[in-house]
Amino acid sequence: TTNGTHDSHITKVNANQLKSGEIAYKLGSAWGQEIGEEDVPVLGGQKVYRIDYCDGLVYSNTDQAGGHSDYDANGFCTLCDGYQSAAGSGTEANARQILEAAGITYVLLGGVQPNPRSGKVYEGIELVRRENLDFILALGGGSVIDTAKAIAFGAVYEGDFWEVFDRSGDMPEHPLPVGTVLTLSAAGSEGSNSCVITREEGNLKWGAPKSDALRPQFSVLNPRFTCSLPPYQTACGAVDMIAHICERYFTNTPNVGLTDRLCEALLKTIVDSAPKALENPMDYHARADLMWAGMLAHNDSCGVGRKQDWASHQIEHELSAFYDCAHGAGLAVVMPAWMSYVMPASPARFARFAVEVFGCELDAMDVERTAKEGIRRLKSFFRLLGMPTTLKELGAKTEDIPAMVLHRAEKGFPFGGMVEIGPAEMADILLLCDEE
Repeated sequence: TTNGTHDSHITKVNANQLKSGEIAYKLGSAWGQEIGEEDVPVLGGQKVYRIDYCDGLVYSNTDQAGGHSDYDANGFCTLCDGYQSAAGSGTEANARQILEAAGITYVLLGGVQPNPRSGKVYEGIELVRRENLDFILALGGGSVIDTAKAIAFGAVYEGDFWEVFDRSGDMPEHPLPVGTVLTLSAAGSEGSNSCVITREEGNLKWGAPKSDALRPQFSVLNPRFTCSLPPYQTACGAVDMIAHICERYFTNTPNVGLTDRLCEALLKTIVDSAPKALENPMDYHARADLMWAGMLAHNDSCGVGRKQDWASHQIEHELSAFYDCAHGAGLAVVMPAWMSYVMPASPARFARFAVEVFGCELDAMDVERTAKEGIRRLKSFFRLLGMPTTLKELGAKTEDIPAMVLHRAEKGFPFGGMVEIGPAEMADILLLCDEE
């Protein structure tokens, strides 16, 4: 069922009641025991066998996941992705054992694809309603978690769930609760208030309205579960994290020194840790830094009090829609081009990025030169990770640019918080994406 070619199937175990906090504790404790004693991090003098994210708070297993609400649960809907990261890391097998030992009824839904599709969401909504499920446990990365979130609010929404995405309907205040077990450090959906789904009809890759109701009730983060990832997925994940931070870092909002420094610290950590994880996939400390950075990159800690941009993501969504490329790979192509295009509007901001993240020497007489060097080093870093940095390397075509701009028009222009991007600007940025 973790293989996208298999049909979903149902396994039943007797169960009457579920407390999400207790299950979070059992999941975290059981998997935490698999970590070698020498690898267990220590915070405040206490060993932390897992890190959970709940309602905007981070807490360790010493609290036994206290503070969660109780749910009268009939079962879980368990999601596994099509790249087998849940199966490869042993997460799925462990989840089955823990749920069955706890006497929890669960229904297994497999076959979630990268760039998750609306078809799987409709399938999950129908499954939840038919089996009377009231808790969703997502095992995987961002695609699985985003699918779980869309099912969670779609199952309680009276109309077509896509109406929430196209803003013709309102986000339900009380979607089904979602828990996550992360197997891929990338999208940050394990802590975010958002999700992105592609609707097959019209090939529209859109994000749902941001809502704290979409934040998972808990997330189990065990870096060991990411050690079996292929290098390409690890690299794509690192780029996605960098993009999430940069979408917040590049802002016109003044006097945001604290979040500037949070962004810079996270960016430097990813730049340091990603090559280490690629060189040695079993490097626990590199994997742990990436996992923690991925969640902090997108739970909006770095975006507090500042106007955010998100133009690169909007442009990349068209690349994903047209070519079904990995989101991180598309961002590796788009972000340097967007930076080069908008840099003249705020050269000092981009020069600071160059100095603080990549250690460039500031040329006080020519800050644009420093800014350009930072963009060049970012692009070189993406190449070091094995990422494409041009449309050609991504498998995209410049002749498709007008069609991509027209397709984006269905969602609307302009977009972008730092510099407004209209149809002409989007086309120019995509043309820059084909430059070496």
